[in-house]
Amino acid sequence: MNSKVTIIYLTFYFLLVGVANGQQPSHTQLKKDIKSLLNKWNSEKDMGIAVLVGHEGKIIYHNTVGLRKRAKNEKIKKNDLFEFASVSKQFTASVILMLEQEGKLTVDDSVHWYIQSPYKNITIRHLLQHTSGLPDYQQVMSMFWDKSKIANNNDILEYLNKYQPPILFQPGATYEYSNTGYIFLASIAEKASGKDFTTLLDSGIFIPSKMKTAALRTPAERSSISNFTKGYVWNQPEKKYQSADSMIQFNYTIWLGNRKGPGRVSGSLLDLWKWDQALRANQVLNQSSQEKAFTPAKLNSGKSYMYGFGWDIEKHPKLGTIVSHNGDNPGFKSQFIRYLDAGYTFIVLTNHAHPHFDRLIQELTQLIGH
Repeated sequence: MNSKVTIIYLTFYFLLVGVANGQQPSHTQLKKDIKSLLNKWNSEKDMGIAVLVGHEGKIIYHNTVGLRKRAKNEKIKKNDLFEFASVSKQFTASVILMLEQEGKLTVDDSVHWYIQSPYKNITIRHLLQHTSGLPDYQQVMSMFWDKSKIANNNDILEYLNKYQPPILFQPGATYEYSNTGYIFLASIAEKASGKDFTTLLDSGIFIPSKMKTAALRTPAERSSISNFTKGYVWNQPEKKYQSADSMIQFNYTIWLGNRKGPGRVSGSLLDLWKWDQALRANQVLNQSSQEKAFTPAKLNSGKSYMYGFGWDIEKHPKLGTIVSHNGDNPGFKSQFIRYLDAGYTFIVLTNHAHPHFDRLIQELTQLIGH
């Protein structure tokens, strides 16, 4: 290990000793430590990484390392756009809660009040908390859909009704992450409101939260934006990054390119920061709705599962309640972490999907003792 790397690791060691004893780093120290950590990761993994860390309404660190497009050697900029992937689910859940605030539905309504489905006894709450037992829509579409066409939610619902793959378990029996549930939610929102889901996102969340570059985009729309980062996947056998667009196993993002609900929102670091601040100010969602969103699921057995409405939930002995969500789409990974009591916000986006991304998140959050 060379002397420069040794110094970096010693810096992190002594910092972690401090936070383990309950000492929070100063903003200046935290900024330095994040910069050092990201430079280390970019040097070792050659990743394109964008990070924003804030505390109590103040941005502490907002910067990037690595490349937007490898072939052109273009560096990532702070205002570049990324695929949020499943971080998008919190926006779908928030649309549902907005409609509940407006009296247009309740989270305990039956799914059958809004859309046709062969699956019985499922409520909107089940969909939000991944306890519905719905089968994977992507398997059905992969088997039967004409890949020369681009499927939307109506197509997906039609195929589920037509082929009726069996339910995985009785609603409420357990937790199993379900993209199908969030397809249902977007379609329910459209039925209850009489508006297109894209309009609900724009008018209900993105515009009032001042998320200027956030949108639900198709692959074609993303490719037309010059500062939209290109996604890469780590090819372990060849020890190099490969464009996700060039890999046939990921072409489902094209023929499922018009689906709404489980993903497809894209934007910048600053967009997610604006969303965090809007939530903390009780804009878009009132306090009561946010309490629902951040309450763990209760299963039929009476046991709880630490997932709310589009958010993973954690109770930390020193940092209090933490809500978060990650995202993983071919070439892109994302992590959005909100420390509700401690006041921190961590946003990490990458266009270089590396298998060690979770370790990067762990090392970043350890800087504040998480």
